[in-house]
Amino acid sequence: MKQKASVINIIWLSMVVLATVTAAYTNRMDALTKASFESAKDAVVLAIGLIGPMALWLGIMKVAEAGGLMRIVARKVRPLMVRLFPDVPHDHPAMSAMIMNMAANALGLGNAATPMGIKAMQELEKLAPEKGTATNAMCLFLAINTSSVTLLPLGVITIRAAAGAASPAAIFIPSLIATTCSTIAAIVAAKMLARSNGAAELPVQATQETAAIEAEASGEPELYPPGAAGKWFVWLLVAAFAGGAVYQLSSADAALAFSAAGLNSLSSWLIPALISGLLIFGYLRGVRIYETLTDGAKEGFTTAMRIIPFMVAIFVAIGMFRASGAMDILVAVLSPLTSAVGMPAEALAMGLLRPLSGSGSFAFMSEIVQQSPDSLVAAMVSVIQGSSETTLYVLAVYFGAIGIRRTRHALPAALCGETVGLIAAVTVCNFWF
Repeated sequence: MKQKASVINIIWLSMVVLATVTAAYTNRMDALTKASFESAKDAVVLAIGLIGPMALWLGIMKVAEAGGLMRIVARKVRPLMVRLFPDVPHDHPAMSAMIMNMAANALGLGNAATPMGIKAMQELEKLAPEKGTATNAMCLFLAINTSSVTLLPLGVITIRAAAGAASPAAIFIPSLIATTCSTIAAIVAAKMLARSNGAAELPVQATQETAAIEAEASGEPELYPPGAAGKWFVWLLVAAFAGGAVYQLSSADAALAFSAAGLNSLSSWLIPALISGLLIFGYLRGVRIYETLTDGAKEGFTTAMRIIPFMVAIFVAIGMFRASGAMDILVAVLSPLTSAVGMPAEALAMGLLRPLSGSGSFAFMSEIVQQSPDSLVAAMVSVIQGSSETTLYVLAVYFGAIGIRRTRHALPAALCGETVGLIAAVTVCNFWF
């Protein structure tokens, strides 16, 4: 049976052609040409910049996996994950990798979540009956990821605090409501589209057999648990860290500890604590942490190189679309309609920009907040930024890492979640502020 072209083919082609047509009328052909080359260069620079963090975190994940943390985590949340991903065996490494990625996103760990998500996609690929084609589990995972279940939008709160907002953390509850709505919508859309598109999965029994064969082939890693002296040394270091945290908390002003600055300080503690915690877990379980980490880190180099073509394609289309003035025209056409339902033109621009460019939307949000930190528009763009994700970037990176070319219903489901999240953000802000 002849396969239909993925939706991303239509969207990508439309953005490039519409940008070219628009530039012909706006006389921005020079800017369009420059944007195409600059965007391609930016994509490669960004991909190369990902090599270091990706190598580090894939290595750390390898240590955690060798120590059995993935299996422990998977068992704890098995009932929920089995319902969401019935075609993935409950004890498969993909389950725990997806959980780790979702947890990192929820805590607002930013770039640390990306290698975990790529690890999950690599594990899901092992269950795919047809290489190069996204499975239902991949589409659902990407839709959940792009809906951005963020419990702590620390970056946005920090910008609001720096701009002098009266209550920088006031967006916390609205962002939580918006991101919850977007996640539910993304899950429902992915499930419904999976049914309408037909199953692209192996039966559960077959995937379980595949997982068992892979586990038998790979074997359990050889562990070397430390002696009593090694354990005592590690626990003394943990106690010293806890003492340092208590000291810093007691020496700081109590009000500051619960302010936006205190939340931002907390985010800077999370990454080192997470790295040390995962490595200590592996050490106590007997993993050769240095050798295992370096083995896992090798995957980061090859993965980063593999995603470059996909990132170049997405970045060029986005850069051309913005440089041509097509984005400005789209906002001007739609703003009279959206303003009538409580969405100012700035919020509309933010909603259209957010799925396309993470850095662009963050800069746009920062500028509006800086101009009027306590305004409704500033709160609205802050909630949109804190409760959504850069959909096309995530799709390019995650699918590019495993060579997926037929994305099936991943993009429609993700955009459905983005749309519902945007509507929820505008509605909540109009009632809340």
